[in-house]
Amino acid sequence: MTHAARPVRGPVNLKIVGGFMAMAMKLINRDAHLPGLGVCHGPSGYGKTQASIFARNMTGAIVVEVGDSWNKKILLQRILFELGEQSPKGRTIGELSMQASEILGRDPNRPLIVDEADRLVDKGLVEIIRELHEMSQAPVILIGEEELPRKLLRIERVHNRVLEWFPAEPCDGADARLLADALCPNVEIANDLVELIRQQADGRARRIVVNLARIAEAARNEDVARFDVGSWGDRGFYTGEPPAPRATSLYRRAA
Repeated sequence: MTHAARPVRGPVNLKIVGGFMAMAMKLINRDAHLPGLGVCHGPSGYGKTQASIFARNMTGAIVVEVGDSWNKKILLQRILFELGEQSPKGRTIGELSMQASEILGRDPNRPLIVDEADRLVDKGLVEIIRELHEMSQAPVILIGEEELPRKLLRIERVHNRVLEWFPAEPCDGADARLLADALCPNVEIANDLVELIRQQADGRARRIVVNLARIAEAARNEDVARFDVGSWGDRGFYTGEPPAPRATSLYRRAA
């Protein structure tokens, strides 16, 4: 009895993954006199977070995703938690910062990756991250939306410490093909359909993945082994666009 191949569960080796990893290694291997901040920026859905997961697995990095309700103390407590350290009750923000800096400094080749870094700037928390970097000399990578570099430009002490800017790019045809092969190993998806999916998804990896999942589901339900543009037909694609407003008159209750 043959078993169906399982789709890849971890990050696929897209160009953004390689680029993110190259940035991380440049920060890790930088000369002692150079700053160690890196910034990965781009629209939502380009695969930035998945690239950071790969970098974490390869370098042992600490990854923190900033919450919308966080303040300085919660940020530091979360960093300490990810470092495997306790943050005793009653400690001040300064004491927590010193504790986190000391632990990060024990292994200056272990990056700190901060996702949703736009919130750091918007909430006035980014100076805490700069302080941790300055005191520990550990590499720090900030991940955020396309406007993150512009936001950082207003904070000179942070902006001047950025060694590497990495703009995330949309998936190209080769990236989309890699995703199709990795996530739909039991379905032959023709190149014309892969390219149409990429175009409809605006090159956003997350949307491409959703469309590939739909194709895999259709293949299972219909017992089909291959799809191209013609056989996919008018099923449509996930584009991220919300549905058009419905005519409410169609749903009025009878008097």
